[in-house]
Amino acid sequence: MALDPSTTAIVCIEFQNEFATPGGKLHDAVKGVMESTNMLEKTTKLTEEARKKGVAIIHAPITFSDDYRELSSSPYGILANVKAGGAFKASEWGGAICDSMKPHPEDVVVQGKRGLCGFASTNLDFILRQRGIRTVVLSGFLTNCCVESTMRSAYELGYNVITLKDCCAATSQEQHDAAVNFTYPMFSKPTTAEEFLQQLSA
Repeated sequence: MALDPSTTAIVCIEFQNEFATPGGKLHDAVKGVMESTNMLEKTTKLTEEARKKGVAIIHAPITFSDDYRELSSSPYGILANVKAGGAFKASEWGGAICDSMKPHPEDVVVQGKRGLCGFASTNLDFILRQRGIRTVVLSGFLTNCCVESTMRSAYELGYNVITLKDCCAATSQEQHDAAVNFTYPMFSKPTTAEEFLQQLSA
């Protein structure tokens, strides 16, 4: 199915040093899955090609104050792990978007992401609707967490949702594969980077 670049946006979720770069606090946890699909290089090339075709590139990083004042005093689950590990501080290198995915001047950076879903607490929906976006293409970290949460919300909000299954990574191959094979087809159209570019060309 052909896609109109002018109504399509790629949302790049948490391509930050903590995940994407050696030395990041969570890099070792995702390194194996990243390498299994070569997702960082694929996403970098994909966004470059899509940008040339007129697709909007939107970055959705997650960051916190040094004292995590945005979170409760006793968070649980994954946000508790983020706080305990001192990850994704806006003031530190780990919270910065990695060099290969640095936003271009024409890109948009989502503001306010403090949780898992790219829509909750952010201006993402506003950005997409202002730009007349109908197709939302998702990539990033973690396959079964922030990407999945954003996918579900985009589906509920009525967008045409595509998940780039070889441009995501999780903390284990098992978790990545389970999300891609069983959850993604329920709320999106799982697609490879190459297939997506072919749809743009069509």
